[in-house]
Amino acid sequence: MKKIQMVDLKGQYSKIKAEVDSSVLEVLDSTAYINGPKVHEFQKNLEDYLGVEHVIPCANGTDALQIAMMGLGLKPGDEVITADFTFAATVEVIALLQLTPVLVDVDPVTFNIDIDAIKKAITPKTKAIVPVHLFGMCANMEAIMDIAKEHNLYVIEDNAQGIGSTYTYSDGRKAKAGTIGHVASTSFFPSKNLGCYGDGGAIFTNDDDLAHIIRGIVNHGMYVRYHHDVVGVNSRLDSIQAAILDIKLKRLDTYNYERRKAARAYNNAFKDIDNIITPSGKELCQGICENCDCHVFHQYTLRILNTDRDALVNHLNEQGIPCGVYYPIPLHLQKAYQDSRYNEADFTVTNQLVKEVISLPMHTELDDEQIKFITSTVINFVNS
Repeated sequence: MKKIQMVDLKGQYSKIKAEVDSSVLEVLDSTAYINGPKVHEFQKNLEDYLGVEHVIPCANGTDALQIAMMGLGLKPGDEVITADFTFAATVEVIALLQLTPVLVDVDPVTFNIDIDAIKKAITPKTKAIVPVHLFGMCANMEAIMDIAKEHNLYVIEDNAQGIGSTYTYSDGRKAKAGTIGHVASTSFFPSKNLGCYGDGGAIFTNDDDLAHIIRGIVNHGMYVRYHHDVVGVNSRLDSIQAAILDIKLKRLDTYNYERRKAARAYNNAFKDIDNIITPSGKELCQGICENCDCHVFHQYTLRILNTDRDALVNHLNEQGIPCGVYYPIPLHLQKAYQDSRYNEADFTVTNQLVKEVISLPMHTELDDEQIKFITSTVINFVNS
């Protein structure tokens, strides 16, 4: 059996090596390293893939989220509601802009922001909601957009983990994650489903005026060279990363299919184990259906019950099986984001999840032998 990787970027690269190498050399030969033709080609192709009017590439996913908020003109003191159970970048940019983060609990099935918790958290100071499509599962965007419309709020989708997933409305309409809110951000960090070989990110919107503002912000506030019309930052996707992303974009649906296939194999192995709760597709969906498109499994995350989760992590590592705990500490308990406004009774799900979750290897190169070894090792430990 080949060595198990949490994310097998080398194996994935080996299959597209000739195409990637050729495209990178083309950029080097052109010397158009910043904002060159490869960036524009990727931007257009991603717009077509998502069905969105505007993709604005930038330097990384954290910048993308910050720039989206800057583009909306949010002011210091404005309250922004987001999930307590997610990576810190989501709340980090809120704090950096001197906005007021309002953390709320999540759903125990999807791990995404809880709709009732959003409603409870709204005050006259609330200006935006940031749903996170956590682990690749699209949040309940129809309900979120209804709340936003009722209270005149912006919706900023954090799509760093969910690119390629699809949201299905109650009437059957479909839309790609990141194209439903007023604006969205994503990350092209190497381990993402669509990842480059360095840092990268992008902002998506269907709003022409907002797109124009954001295009200035990412480039020092310039629309004409040396004319600074808005306060901006320096955040651009370089041409080499764009060239790599464009090659991988053509394969994104296949990559996501392979991830769902691996997730389904995991689920089948764990289905009769009482102390393991496996991830599913949309709410009330049992397992992962053959035509699943709502989850792209950036992470495959289990809930482990009546078992020492941390001891399981150590055991897997001893057996040569990498794993992760995403996330071990709720954001409301992180030193940087503690606030006397928070009540522990409002975070019952998150406080439980951080004790139970474990993410297993998930990538496009997993094979049956590896999955069998991983699942049997987990089962033997949980049943011991």
